[in-house]
Amino acid sequence: MVFVCAGAFSAQTQSPASPPQQQSAGLESDWEIATVLQQISAHANRVLPLLDRVDAREWTSKGAPEAYAAQLQSSKDQARALADGAKALAANPEALSDELQVLFREQGLEMLLTSVAEAVRKYQSPATAQELVAIAAESGADRDRLQHYVVNLASEREKEYQVMDKEAQRCRALVLAPPTPAKKKK
Repeated sequence: MVFVCAGAFSAQTQSPASPPQQQSAGLESDWEIATVLQQISAHANRVLPLLDRVDAREWTSKGAPEAYAAQLQSSKDQARALADGAKALAANPEALSDELQVLFREQGLEMLLTSVAEAVRKYQSPATAQELVAIAAESGADRDRLQHYVVNLASEREKEYQVMDKEAQRCRALVLAPPTPAKKKK
């Protein structure tokens, strides 16, 4: 009985009209989103040299709060983690929890860069601050594509789990149903 249920479920989820490799209309293919993740990684790597040019000690000597120095260090750490995480995720882009982590890191880095740019503008160099703002804005389209992908991936997983649950409930009912009496041969 269990094998019958498993076979029925397999036939439902892998019909000839929709092979397993085919993606739904809203979900980008693995290779498309892998390209976006590689671009996010490359962007984070481009941010690092610019952050390295910033001198938080110069800020504090001009009266800047220590919090700006902490934000600068956090930005560097976040950029490194984002570069590594996005690059690694490009190999397996359907890992939803890892996708969320990369998305949150990208959003967090963007907020940190805005704050660091304000400190740079006030305590170091308006030109460097403008450069930082410009490079931070470069990843907006990739971040939006990643966010769209994550939402669609989560939606796709919910649908799959609903189908699996429905089939599991149907199979459970078949397995637990009382046996039907056998007809006597005459």
